[in-house]
Amino acid sequence: MRHWFLLPIYLIMLSLFFFVVVSAQEQPTQEKLLEERMNYYLKFENEFVPWYYLAAVDQFERNIQQVRNDIPNKEGIIALQFTKDYWMGELNPNKEDTSPLSIAIFAGKGLDGNGDGYADLEDNEDVLFTMATFLSGYGSAEEEFSLALWDYYKREETVNQIITIANLYKHFETLDLDEHAFPIPIKHNYSFQGTWGANRGWGGRRIHEGTDLFASYGVPVQSTSYGIIETLGWNEYGGWRIGIRDIHNTYHYFAHLAYFNEGLKEGDIVEPRTTIGYVGNSGYGKKGTSGKFPPHLHYGMYKDNGRTEWAFDPYPSLRLWERQDRNTDR
Repeated sequence: MRHWFLLPIYLIMLSLFFFVVVSAQEQPTQEKLLEERMNYYLKFENEFVPWYYLAAVDQFERNIQQVRNDIPNKEGIIALQFTKDYWMGELNPNKEDTSPLSIAIFAGKGLDGNGDGYADLEDNEDVLFTMATFLSGYGSAEEEFSLALWDYYKREETVNQIITIANLYKHFETLDLDEHAFPIPIKHNYSFQGTWGANRGWGGRRIHEGTDLFASYGVPVQSTSYGIIETLGWNEYGGWRIGIRDIHNTYHYFAHLAYFNEGLKEGDIVEPRTTIGYVGNSGYGKKGTSGKFPPHLHYGMYKDNGRTEWAFDPYPSLRLWERQDRNTDR
């Protein structure tokens, strides 16, 4: 009798186990996800719009959806989305319209990208085809791509960010550019702690927008991501500093350097662990000022959300990258 009483419990546990196993199997790996995403880009590239243009716009849209509450976070492989007014036409009374004919009548931009007779705002193929068609009207040169982006987004910083993403995809010929590294090779002696928000007095009252990593003068500093050098030179606060922009709308800031790696210049493409400079104590004065504080690297991170750029605490990321590098070095 006791066994009959426990049977329903066994069945429930078995069902839950089956559900967990099936759900785990249905979750695509990151490699599979990127492969499917690339297949979409390749399908809708054309002589004027290479795959990395489509990929860059889609990645930018994915980036801003992750940090903004005023736009939907589109689930699925493709993040690119259009407003209903843009897709169906501002004066179209049917905001669920999928007819290419009536959408065109109301000057909507939505198109049928897979030949099924519908221009569906939720269909990845229709969405990518619509964007590819829009970009095709400007030409294939980077300057023409930039103009198309300006006409669509009306923001210079957004144009520059998407161009950065496109150039990184083009250079490395892959979407898999998520690897990061700790900014100081872990074989060296260093120390750091979270000092986000601490008071800083030089140059007026302000807060510390970053993390200080203390190390000996001349210790190498390396890129923490794949990216393009956006800024390189002197700043009265940061001294000799470098700014690198990645594919996630993140700007990585390296300050108080002793000097840069030889030959490095703005526009150069770097990858994780590329040596970009060396720990120093420059800054807090006119060009060339140094020695006002112990040698260290100031590392900051800034996120662009499509409207503005804001600083966030890099300490959690640094801890994660340090742990990953130590595990890799074993």
